[in-house]
Amino acid sequence: MEKFVNLKRKEPSPSCDLDNLPWDPADRKKISEYPSNQRDEVIRRYLIRGPCQPRGHIFKQKMISGAMRRFNHAWFDQYKNWLEYSIKKDAAYCLCCYLFRDSNGKGGKTDAWTNEGFSSWNKFSRLAEHVGQVNSFHNNAVMKCENLMRQGQSIKHALHKQDDITKNEYRIRLNASIDLLKYTAEQNETVSKVVLQNVPGNNQMVSSKIHKDIAHCFAEEVIKSIIEKIDHDVFGLLVDESADVSDKEQMAVVFRFVDKSGIVKERFISIIHVAETSSAYLKSAIDSLFSKLGLSIKKLRRQGYDGASNMKGEYNGLRSLILRENTSAYYVHCFAHQLQLVVVAVAKKHFEVGGFFDMISLLLNVVGASCKRKYKIKEDHRKMIEEDILDGKINTGKGLNQEVAIQRPGQTRWGSHYRTLLRLIELFSPIINVLKHIQNEGLEDSKRRQAYGLLVYFQDFDFVFYLEMMVHLLGLTDSLSKALQQRDQDILNAMSLVKSTKRQLQDFRDNGWHSLMDKVFSFCQKYDIEKVDMEDEFIHPKRPRKKTGIQNMHHYKVNCLYAVLDLQLQEFNDRFTEVNTELLTCVASLSPIGSFSEFDQSKLMNLAKFYPYDFSPTECISLEQQLSIYIDNVRHDERFSHLKNLGDLARMLVDTRKHLSLPLVYRLLKLALILPVATATVERCFSAMKIVKTDRRNRIGDEFLNDCLVCYIEKDVFQTVTNETAMKRFQNMKDRRMLL
Repeated sequence: MEKFVNLKRKEPSPSCDLDNLPWDPADRKKISEYPSNQRDEVIRRYLIRGPCQPRGHIFKQKMISGAMRRFNHAWFDQYKNWLEYSIKKDAAYCLCCYLFRDSNGKGGKTDAWTNEGFSSWNKFSRLAEHVGQVNSFHNNAVMKCENLMRQGQSIKHALHKQDDITKNEYRIRLNASIDLLKYTAEQNETVSKVVLQNVPGNNQMVSSKIHKDIAHCFAEEVIKSIIEKIDHDVFGLLVDESADVSDKEQMAVVFRFVDKSGIVKERFISIIHVAETSSAYLKSAIDSLFSKLGLSIKKLRRQGYDGASNMKGEYNGLRSLILRENTSAYYVHCFAHQLQLVVVAVAKKHFEVGGFFDMISLLLNVVGASCKRKYKIKEDHRKMIEEDILDGKINTGKGLNQEVAIQRPGQTRWGSHYRTLLRLIELFSPIINVLKHIQNEGLEDSKRRQAYGLLVYFQDFDFVFYLEMMVHLLGLTDSLSKALQQRDQDILNAMSLVKSTKRQLQDFRDNGWHSLMDKVFSFCQKYDIEKVDMEDEFIHPKRPRKKTGIQNMHHYKVNCLYAVLDLQLQEFNDRFTEVNTELLTCVASLSPIGSFSEFDQSKLMNLAKFYPYDFSPTECISLEQQLSIYIDNVRHDERFSHLKNLGDLARMLVDTRKHLSLPLVYRLLKLALILPVATATVERCFSAMKIVKTDRRNRIGDEFLNDCLVCYIEKDVFQTVTNETAMKRFQNMKDRRMLL
């Protein structure tokens, strides 16, 4: 009996992750090493993906028989169904032979196409020899691939023949599941006859796995459509990371490119869970994504990140790791993020302004400590609006006079400081009433003293002065921030807006004193706040007995206004260093404003030298000739006389089909257009993630989260995916109970 009791049970082999199969042929393991019950699924996944063909990659050259040879990307078109290329090994492989090599033992010369890889680039005839005759090993492997994808030839489906009526009912059920099953079943009598209680329990198409598969199919089709629009051309990369509601670090990836119509597009590609946020780990995740999508990092021309050290680090950051592989992938710090750093720097470095925002934070803690205080502010604000409406001071209409609440300023929320100050001005009277209520009827002495201190500060002239000054300054930067966050914003327009904002700040420094004081005195008069005589001697609040020897005007104008403006202008110059770089100076020569007044052929020739992968020495000679023809042509064409930015210029070149006669000039223009201005699109992806993954849906899987976000964010592309396309991919994912 012991020999039966002590028999060791064979443990089941661990399953593999079908969604993260290696893409590069050099990284793959043998099919026989996968669990036996998953091998067909692995083969099917590889066939759905197709062969690894990085068409945009710049293939390495090596010396063969006294000449420099390399892989020819035209071979992909000739053998597009099976030929693969490994970037890591610089070798060619056969997908079909790899998938079925183990089932037939060794294939002789086929081993070179499955294990070692083929790299004799001077022997192109070997590709045709590998295909061989009708009964060759390769052709048999191709036939097996085709048979595997034809589910109707399997034994399981042969034993259960379905008639046309059954197949049609299955098709209707699958369509219904895609089009929100329950709602469609209630509205459509044809659908209701073949769903829910009217079908077998094991084929209702309502399980969560089915729904996840359908979402995955649509997401894959959306990504496929985006990659096809890139068409192996140059593109820019925008990346940022943030924690989700489950405290899992997620990395969002967005591509910026120019489509065939000359329109700049920023498309969300994927959100990837990263176990750590080190630059090496992020680079590995990006490499895996590029391999999965069949893209080459050699086609990357731009990088756009925030100011985190793991992103923009000059030596070990993600930026530098990519630059080591591709010297043309230039980095641009997010302009909107830099602008927020300017605002935060002013709030931190200037003592009085820092104290001003500290008092506002304390105010928010006090008035927002209870629902009762918030409700009282809303009620007082409602009554104030009703009185103004009766007096005819404000207008009524749809969307006007909405209920508002004061927002806490945040260092990472763009424009939050400005919105906080606007709400403070709008709710100033209700807030003062709440503070008075706390001072008079508060239960604790500490709370009453706190409210008294806030009342003293917020009813003082200093507060009003800093309030009006910062509202004006932050108003200028807020307009710039909103403009920078536009998806189609080009780098030249962004540079122009930054320079314009600096000029407005300088103009306010030179000529804005009187207008500022008019607003300050008006606010004081409206809320009965004591005014300060600008001709009197300034009295320091902490040392009232000591004479300062300066007037109030000198203190508020020089020590306050000029000091803050000088600090802000200095921060602009320190933060926005890209504006003065040689690269962007050359890009400015493409500007169509003023009948192409900024055009400088020598600068544009220097711009081409920044991209050795895109302009060979021979093409640089042709580019010089095309630039001469281009500038003469567009200056004498009325259709180009009223263009405002690079985006308009690109669209007009495509509309007039001049991009075909001047391809090198248009290539130079595309390189300028994909320069990222801001990472606002990535930030919007994180906002969408908070909608999809909530506190109640905090256990949603990474793959399902990514699929939902792709379909949700890229709605316009999602709408173009037909049900038939998704159903075809759904059927090919795995063996289904029904065939279509």
